[in-house]
Amino acid sequence: MIKQVTGTIASRVFVTAMNLLVMVLAGHSLGAEGLGVISLIVLGITLVMLPANLIGGGALVYLVPRARLWQLLKPAYAWAVLSTVCCFILLRVFPLVPIGYEKHVCVLAFLQALYSIHLGVILGQQRIGRHNFITAMHAGMLLASFAALLWPTGPVSAMEYVYASYAAFTLSVVLGAINIRWNDPPAAEEPKVLRTMLRQGMLVQGANGLQLLNYRLAYWIIQRFQGTASLGLYSVCNQLSESAWIAPRSLGLVLLSRVSNIADREHQRSITLTTAKVSVCIAIAFVLVLAIVPDVIFRMAFGNEISGLHPIMFLLAPGILAMAASQAFSHYFSGTGQNKHNLIGSGAGMVVSVGIGIWLVPSMGLNGAAITASLAYSTSLIYQVTVFIDRTKSSLRDLMPNSRDVARARELWKTLRS
Repeated sequence: MIKQVTGTIASRVFVTAMNLLVMVLAGHSLGAEGLGVISLIVLGITLVMLPANLIGGGALVYLVPRARLWQLLKPAYAWAVLSTVCCFILLRVFPLVPIGYEKHVCVLAFLQALYSIHLGVILGQQRIGRHNFITAMHAGMLLASFAALLWPTGPVSAMEYVYASYAAFTLSVVLGAINIRWNDPPAAEEPKVLRTMLRQGMLVQGANGLQLLNYRLAYWIIQRFQGTASLGLYSVCNQLSESAWIAPRSLGLVLLSRVSNIADREHQRSITLTTAKVSVCIAIAFVLVLAIVPDVIFRMAFGNEISGLHPIMFLLAPGILAMAASQAFSHYFSGTGQNKHNLIGSGAGMVVSVGIGIWLVPSMGLNGAAITASLAYSTSLIYQVTVFIDRTKSSLRDLMPNSRDVARARELWKTLRS
C-alpha cells in the first residue's frame, strides 16, 4: 500500500505544482482581473459537474466490481449529456459564470464528466497507478498548452486558458478510455444498478455540493462586491493555502482503507485521532513556511498585482488547519458508513458561509472573506468532532497530542508498508 499512497501523494504534489504554475503564467499575462475570470470559469465547471456526477463518479468505484461495465457506462454517459445540456440552459438564465463563457463551461464540464467516469472505473478496477498517471498528465497538458498559447505576442485573454483546458480534458478522456479494462468481468453481479448508482451518487454528491459551496461561495460574493481583480488576488492566496491539504488528504485515503477493513471500534477511534493530529502538524508546518515567504517572492511569481497576501493567509490559517483535521474525521465517517455526518457538517459550514459572508465581505473585503472561510471550515470540524466524541466515547483530552500517538503513528506507517 505504501507504494500506492506515496504515488498518490507525489501525483497530488505534481498536480498542485502544475496548477500553481498555471496561475503564475496567468498572473503575469492576464493580471489579477484575468485570474479572477479563470477562477469563475473553473468554479462554473465544478458547479456543472455536481449534477453530472450523480450517476457516475464515485458511485462507479463501488459498482465496478459488482456489475458489467456497460451496465454502468451507458447510464453514466447518457446522464453526462443530459445534465450538461440542462445546466447550459440554467447558466443562460442565471449568470454564475462570466458572460460569453457559458457554452465553453458546459462543454468542458461534459469532457470532465467523461474523464471522471473513466477514472471512477479505473479506481474500481484498483489501478491506482494508472489513475495517478492520468491526473498528472492532465495537469501537465494544461500547463504546456496554456504556456504555448501565451507564447505568441499580442493580446491574450482567459480564452487561452479555455483552449488549454480543451486540450487537457480531451487527452485525459482518451487516456482514461485506453486504460480501462473493458473485458474485466465483475466479481459479483449487482441487481438494480441504476438505483444503486443514484443512491450512492446522491449521498456523495450532496456532501460534495455543500462542501463546494463551503469552499467557494465566497468567490461569487467577492466578485459581486469587490470585483474580479480582487477575486483573482484571493484565488491565488486560497490556492497556496489549500496546498497544505495535500498530505492530510492522502493520509485520509489510508485511514479510509484501514477503517473500512477493521471491526475493532477502539482501533478505528485511535487511528482516526492519530491521523487527525499528524495531519494538523503537517498543515501547521506548511502554513508557517508560507508565512515566512517575503511578499516580493509572491509578486515575482504571480505578477506585480498580486501583493499583500500575508494578512489574508493569516486569517485563513485557522480554517486551513481545521480542514486538515476534518480530512481524518470525514474519512472515518465514510469508512464506517456514516456519510450523513459529512453531509450535515458541510451543510453547517455552508450556512455560516452564506450568513456571515454576505455581511463581512462587503464591509471588510478579502479579509472578511478569509474570516468567513475560517469560521465555516471550523464549524464543519466542530460538528464532526462533536459527533465523533459522542459515537466513540472519546473526550476532549483525546484530541490533544500525547505519548501514545508516537506508537500509533508507527502503526500507521506499518499499515502503509503492509
